[in-house]
Amino acid sequence: MRIDVQLFATLRDRAGRKAISVEIGDTTTVEQLLGHIAAAYPALAPALPSAIVAVNQEFAFPPTLLHTGDEVALFPPVSGGADYPEVFLVTADAIDLNVLVAQVTLPTTGAVCTFTGAVRGKSQERETVQLDYEAYTPMAEAKMRQVAREIRARWPKVEGIAMVQRTGQLKVGQFTVLIAVSAGHRYDGVFEAARYGIDRLKEIVPVWKKEIGPGGEEWIEGHYHPAPADAQEAPAYEP
Repeated sequence: MRIDVQLFATLRDRAGRKAISVEIGDTTTVEQLLGHIAAAYPALAPALPSAIVAVNQEFAFPPTLLHTGDEVALFPPVSGGADYPEVFLVTADAIDLNVLVAQVTLPTTGAVCTFTGAVRGKSQERETVQLDYEAYTPMAEAKMRQVAREIRARWPKVEGIAMVQRTGQLKVGQFTVLIAVSAGHRYDGVFEAARYGIDRLKEIVPVWKKEIGPGGEEWIEGHYHPAPADAQEAPAYEP
């Protein structure tokens, strides 16, 4: 079947047109569609890893199946607008806290609140030598953007937002995740937004960890099961 894809902003400029058409199979997912687009339109390929896909005017994710007649749009991240910096990244590289704080700091910034998670070597239950993190990267970064939109809806004075998740094998003491939120003043919601960011990341961003210690290794699974509303907006937050 043929899918018409509307392009916006930088993607439109890259392609030199407002829309493109792609021939796909009857059981094609959004992830596969992006692969077809990259092959058919090489100028778009570098921008696709960070692009957002909407199907029938709703955010879509890599496993979403496409159907005949679907309205598909492709655009760069929009939350926060051009005036507010945002960083959403799943990476195997080490996290540089100073660099990330600088990335979310504006001339108007007077406060930056950060949360950093680290590999804990000992707890009451077990001893850990290292953690092995795995992520569903395209969806994880898309859900980070969703969390940022939710933060901005609750704390509109927030300026910059950064969310970075490490993957791979991490030793005791190494950073695993970072949330950074900036604003003009400390009472503009930065503390609350940073806490919300990590709590929400643990709910809907697809990242898993395996604990490795002297007694063996074990995947650690969460208990939160996303509801339909999690694909569109957050439920009421109770700190």
